[in-house]
Order: sequence, then C-alpha cells, then structure tokens
Amino acid sequence: MSMAAHEPLVKLFGIWKIYNGGVEVQALRGVDLRIFPGEYVAIMGPSGSGKSTLMHILGLLDSPTQGSYLLAGEEVSKLPPSRLAVLRNRFIGFVFQAFNLLPRASLLRNVELPLLYAGVPARERRERAMAILARVGLADRARHLPSQLSGGQRQRAAIARALVTEPSMLLADEPTGNLDQTTGAEIMALFDELSSQGQTVVLVTHDPQVAAHARRLVRLVDGRIAEDTGAG
Repeated sequence: MSMAAHEPLVKLFGIWKIYNGGVEVQALRGVDLRIFPGEYVAIMGPSGSGKSTLMHILGLLDSPTQGSYLLAGEEVSKLPPSRLAVLRNRFIGFVFQAFNLLPRASLLRNVELPLLYAGVPARERRERAMAILARVGLADRARHLPSQLSGGQRQRAAIARALVTEPSMLLADEPTGNLDQTTGAEIMALFDELSSQGQTVVLVTHDPQVAAHARRLVRLVDGRIAEDTGAG
C-alpha cells in the first residue's frame, strides 16, 4: 500500500475512547488528526491528557470507542485483533522507554524477531537485521546480549528492531525516559537523522526538549487537541 505524499498516512476523525471500570473515564474526546508521510510529530500533554491512549490507538494496540481511523487509506477502527496484528507488524515500528529487548537473545536475534513474525526467510532476516544494526552504529555488537550494552546502545537496538520491517510510521513513547541527558541527546540525533531520510516519526513525550526536535507539535489537554502547530 504505497501512499502519495499528499495523502495522509494517518487520518483520525471524531475519535473517542471511553473506559468503563465502574467509573467512566473519557480518555479521548473527539480527536481529529492527520499525519502525512515524512512528518516528524511530537505529541505532548500532562499526565492523564490522553497522549498514551492516542499512541495506543495510532499503533493499533487499542481501538477507539467511537470515530474513524484510516491508516494508509484503510479503515482500521473496527477491525478484529488478528487483522490489527498483521497491519501493526507491517506499518508500525514501536520504540518504548523500557527498550523491551529479550534479555537472553543477541541483538541480532532481537532485531530479527519482527521479521520472523512476518515470515521472512532466515537468510534475508539476518541480512536485513545486520544492515539496520549497521545503520544505527551497532554492527560490531550484533552478537552481544542486551545486558552487555549501555542504555543508549540498548535503545539504538530497540530502534533498529522497530525499523527492520521498514514501517510506514515509527512510534516512540518517551524514548529518552530511561537515559541520561547526553545519551538521550544522541538518541534524539538518531531520530532527527531518520526523519531527514523521510521516515515518519511520532514521539509521545512530556519533555519539551525532546518535543523541540519535532517539526510539528500536537498538545493534548483533557482528551482533546488544544494545540496543533501543523494542522492543515
């Protein structure tokens, strides 16, 4: 599914997310959002603003209670979990604060994993994983375990794993949250580089310094978009 640059990669319209655990919580309240291929977007907001819920919906980890979500032109808001899993593996790359690497697997194996799920043959898996590890500066660490690496190297490995499927959108949730300031700056420089190469990047963060790297800021307050510097 290739997208023309003028067509939104992501199109949300009237997105509501209501949780009912005895007390009704309106996490998102009528969110409209379009993200185009190649955009570099930061989603900010205080705790409880709905930014994590929005990321889960964007990443097909959760479905909206109400509203429409078109991803690469396909309506995904009402799809069954099995279909969402297929689309998630094809279109979305995730980078989490906690790295989420398998501790007993080498970096190469960690990075290969999404390709294994996608049914890519072993030789191609290895070639693609090594190429992406080289791209993030970790080719010489391919056989190492995560425990043998620094925090910054582990996050680079997590970014490599997110990129190996050549996703349409890279979603990063507080990607520098577990890193010191210098290492965090190095990781943000890598995101900047990926963006300059045309990768669509969406950062979810509470940190203004992280958000400042993006070229567009979407600010959530009480489940609604209060500011969008790139709305159009």
